[in-house]
Amino acid sequence: MYLPFVATLALCRGDFTHFLLSFFLKGGKGNNMDQKKIGLFLKELRKEKELTQSQLAEQLNVSDRTVSRWETGTNLPDLSVLVELADFYDVDIREIIDGERKSENMNVEMKDTLMKAAQYATEDKHMQMKKLTGYILSAFGCFLILSGFTVFPSESGWAAKFAILGAIIVTVGIFQLLKKRKLLKSIIIFIAILFGMIWLDFASVCYIRQAPRFAYSVEYSDETVIYHAPFYSVYKYGRDTLGEYYQVYIGFDNL
Repeated sequence: MYLPFVATLALCRGDFTHFLLSFFLKGGKGNNMDQKKIGLFLKELRKEKELTQSQLAEQLNVSDRTVSRWETGTNLPDLSVLVELADFYDVDIREIIDGERKSENMNVEMKDTLMKAAQYATEDKHMQMKKLTGYILSAFGCFLILSGFTVFPSESGWAAKFAILGAIIVTVGIFQLLKKRKLLKSIIIFIAILFGMIWLDFASVCYIRQAPRFAYSVEYSDETVIYHAPFYSVYKYGRDTLGEYYQVYIGFDNL
């Protein structure tokens, strides 16, 4: 991987060469190589090959003394020789510069990274599932609320039941989507939805002239039906006659 760069500098010699090598291979940190550590690592690599210093010197066309100076940290191999050493020992040039093998550390780091990635993927999948559940519940709850206001007659008890059930399901769905203060926000949202439905029902009573869906009690007489809603009452006069009509009285005295 580093062969083109190293080959370009192969003619360089001395400490300046080592400085350049350290600078580019160690992320621009300059000449901070531990020569003693590098020497011990080179010695370890040679012993793994079961070679003497003389045999290695013959292999690289250098003197025994040169190999000895490498392994004692007195001197470092030239760049051209460093490439040969890396290829001969089957190690990365960075490993020689750092004076230690990186494979085990890299495996541990890789394993840790993969575990974190897997954990993140699991958490992300869980969050996506919660969001999907929240959206589905919210949509289904809205459908029930819409059904309560459009499908069932206003005088039917099912209209209010479906609407309130829908409000509860919408609130549960929103609860799944919230991240902070979920319970408090959900309660506020439920109350807001409930009041919104009551006001919508009140509007329909006033403009469409129909019985309220959210009447909590009903009184019957011969020709009159009285519906008691949360903040108003509705009187239906002329029940079951052609002159049937509704009259709305706002107030809490009916509570």
